This record gives sequence, structure tokens and C-alpha cells, in this order.
Amino acid sequence: MSYYPIFLDVKGKRCLVIGGGSVALRKTNMLIDHEAKVVVISPQLCTELEELGEKIITVRREYQTGDLDGAFVVVAATDNQAINEQIATDASEKGILINVVDVPDLSNFIVPSYLRRGDLTIAVSTNGKSPALSRKIRTKLEDAFEQEYADLIAVVEEVRVELKSKGITVPAETWQQALDLDSLLGLIGSGKSDQAKLKLIQALKEARV
Repeated sequence: MSYYPIFLDVKGKRCLVIGGGSVALRKTNMLIDHEAKVVVISPQLCTELEELGEKIITVRREYQTGDLDGAFVVVAATDNQAINEQIATDASEKGILINVVDVPDLSNFIVPSYLRRGDLTIAVSTNGKSPALSRKIRTKLEDAFEQEYADLIAVVEEVRVELKSKGITVPAETWQQALDLDSLLGLIGSGKSDQAKLKLIQALKEARV
């Protein structure tokens, strides 16, 4: 199966995590990081889930079909295959996004391994064939994409906003020519973000000539 890569806005949306162990904890924290309204359903919760307190809504019982009502995303992370299959069936019938952890055949979406540097997100997927390999590749990327990339995005956005306020539209091709990554990242890494901004503006002018 080949998955269509997509980024979802889950901010403020009801997202269900069904399960109370370490896997459920990991999925819950990912959703919290993206400002979802997380509901965790399980008769028992691991200590770390308990410690999340008011960051989540807890329902301390086994899963029931009606739990899916109003859900935007559902993650099945129980250690009971029969329950996971029931969740997948119910979600499919209701047209809800469902991820059964480590069982892509029961899921209509999978979560890639990813790294974040501010507004930069790089996702790695093996189409569910090897999550371990995805994580290994992500680890290698972490060394190549450091915090300077987040700072560079801030500089680029600042320039874009200033140009837009002046009614100046810059074609994508011009941006590509002007973005000398090695030079700009070098300046930012040396604490010279202002110089990086000026250099980018000058490069844009030259690329437009």
C-alpha cells in the first residue's frame, strides 16, 4: 500500500486514544504536542498517563462503540487484538480516521516518524513496513537538521511578510535561487540573524533582475 502524505490540524479537536500503557502514552503525548483535545479510554492507566492530569480527559473503563461519536481521530493502542479490530470496524463504519498501532491493515492512516525544528517538520515513512527503520532514518536526519533551520524559517517568514506588506510578490523560482542555505545557516549559527536577513533580501533583489 502507498500512503498519501498529509499533515492534519488537530488543534482543539476531539482525539481518542484507546489504551492505557506505554504506547498509548506516546501517542497521547504526540497529540498533546499538537494541541488536540485528547480523550484516553482504558480501565487502567500507566503512571505517566496518570501524571498528565488535566491535559487529558480520562474514561476509566473498557471501550464502547459510542465512544467514537464526535471523534476526529482515533488511535487504538490496546494489547487486545479483538478490541482493536472492533475499534477499527466501528471507526470505518463512521468514516473516522483510525490508526491501530503497528497494524496498518486495520488503519486508514499511519503516523510517520518525524522530527521538528520549530516550524520545520520532516516526516519519514516506510509505508508501515518497518517503523524501526523510519526511526533510524529520522535519527540520522536529526544530525543534519539542527536548530538553525528553525531560525532560518523565522528569518524567511519575516522577509516574506515585509515584502507582502509592500505588495511585492516573489515567484517560487526566485526564492529557490536566493536561498543559499550554507551561507544563511552559517550566519544564523554565528548569531547573525540580522545579517542573514539582509543577505536574503539582497539575494532576492539580484535574483529578480
